[in-house]
Amino acid sequence: GYTDIMINLLSGSNTYELEQYLSKLRQDFDGRAETVDGSRLELSQLPDMLMGSTLFSDKRLVIIRNLSESKDVWSRLPEWLDRVSSDIELVLVESKVDKRTATYKDLKKRANFVELNEWSDRDFDQAESWLESEAKSRGVLIDKKSMKLILKRVGLDQWGLSSALDKLSLLDMIDEAAIEKHVEVSYSENIFNLFEAALSGDRARVDDMLFVLQKSEDPYKLFGLLAGQSFQFAALVFGPSSAEVASDIGVHPYALSKLLKYSSRLGKS
Repeated sequence: GYTDIMINLLSGSNTYELEQYLSKLRQDFDGRAETVDGSRLELSQLPDMLMGSTLFSDKRLVIIRNLSESKDVWSRLPEWLDRVSSDIELVLVESKVDKRTATYKDLKKRANFVELNEWSDRDFDQAESWLESEAKSRGVLIDKKSMKLILKRVGLDQWGLSSALDKLSLLDMIDEAAIEKHVEVSYSENIFNLFEAALSGDRARVDDMLFVLQKSEDPYKLFGLLAGQSFQFAALVFGPSSAEVASDIGVHPYALSKLLKYSSRLGKS
């Protein structure tokens, strides 16, 4: 039969959450899972993929990644959705989907749509809760102070946070020294340290950091992150309070708290 079809559309830039979601789907599915590179898919392959079971399995979980990159197939997909066998659970995974396309609008009506985006500065509380929950589930014993230090060093990248927990899980004792030794500082945190050194007037440290960064980093990316720090700092200096500024420019108060001591010291001029 071709009724009661199950279609999932997963989209967003948070690859960690996307992979976790897919892993759970595979784990819960009682049948065979297939993964297809949608960017190479041709229209002639859709009937076999969407319209029936195989000799080896009655139920199939069909995961198609980046189908929207195959423009012809993507545009014709709505014609095939009503023909998807009820024995098939279809999962479309798109890192970035054009929401203006007719196919997206059609899928939005009939699919289970899940959008998972990377965390931004305003999601610090969510990241802290996730880190606490994830550490507990992995049996990694860390206190609140240590969690904040990990977040400060790694930032809000879940792959990086997950890797940090993997490393720390091998240690007998987790304290500030262990975290500083085993958990790498993220790129964005390095840029903040550079900005902080500049605000402190530490010319020698600024020179040393720039010497290291220029060997491996894109100058445009570096300048963009510095510009972001400068904007936040200016808003903090001229704004009424750090809480109001955080709300106005869409960042978490924690992100601004690191700059507070410099804003009161340097002033508007």
